[in-house]
Amino acid sequence: MRMKFFTVKLKTLLSAAAVLLAVAVALLAANFSGAVEVYSSVNRSLPIYSVGRDDNKIAISFDCAWGVEYTDDILKHLEEGGVRATFFTVEFWAKDHPDYLKKVSDAGHEIGTHSATHSYMSRLSESEIRAELRSSVDAITAVTGKTVELFRPPYGDYDDLLIDTSNAMGLYPIQWDVDSLDWKDLSASDIAERVISRVKSGSIILCHNNGLHTAEALPILIDTLRAKGFEFVPIGELIYRDGYKIDATGRQIAENAA
Repeated sequence: MRMKFFTVKLKTLLSAAAVLLAVAVALLAANFSGAVEVYSSVNRSLPIYSVGRDDNKIAISFDCAWGVEYTDDILKHLEEGGVRATFFTVEFWAKDHPDYLKKVSDAGHEIGTHSATHSYMSRLSESEIRAELRSSVDAITAVTGKTVELFRPPYGDYDDLLIDTSNAMGLYPIQWDVDSLDWKDLSASDIAERVISRVKSGSIILCHNNGLHTAEALPILIDTLRAKGFEFVPIGELIYRDGYKIDATGRQIAENAA
């Protein structure tokens, strides 16, 4: 009887030990996997998603690829709010609408390139990337007469080669940390709420010049964020030009920062 009891108890203990061992292995694997993921992201070439600063400066940006239907209203609200923004334009948009490109530039806004063809640029070779960037920059400069210093990859799609090539060409690659989702045709109040609830010092806001309700949302978010103590500046005045590093989240940080 005792032998039978001992055998049953031993089997129970062995089963429990096996479960504990499986859990331990799973946890170890999860932790190892996470460590690899963090290490991998740290060593990637990253664009600038936001900027580490404590002066409450932020930037609002507009991607221009199709249409101009709402651009005049956007420019009107930016002027009324005393806001200078950054517009990223695709080459074919610049060539199709040079009058609007000049209007945006003459209003004091910053112009960056959004590529030549709005393609997935992580699929391109270095020579193809250089051709896209060079061609689009030339098209913008031909209209505005101004130097182009910023680049936003279409679709937010990039790899190390794209980021490294952009930097080598003197173009700061720019993403965003606050997405208005205005391209989903959200209401003006929903767009404003999304932006207002996510902005922090050094944030870069993503909008589009052809968003259905983007222009309507601007007075709400501009007035509210300014009342909260934020100051709008173009991205070129938000980022650091030298002496910086970019952390694993894409946040640009001054090298001498604590």
